[in-house]
Amino acid sequence: MNDKNEKKEKSFDTVKFFRTVKEKIAKETEGMTFAEFKAYLNERNLKVER
Repeated sequence: MNDKNEKKEKSFDTVKFFRTVKEKIAKETEGMTFAEFKAYLNERNLKVER
């Protein structure tokens, strides 16, 4: 049995997910100035709970 040739079914495709997110952000920020983009990022800042 050769484990390298066996494909596993992915339950979550990370590349596809992040490509979708990246495209969404690009559409939302198209034409923004740097200051507007910076404000956009600050509004959507993720909060990390510790």
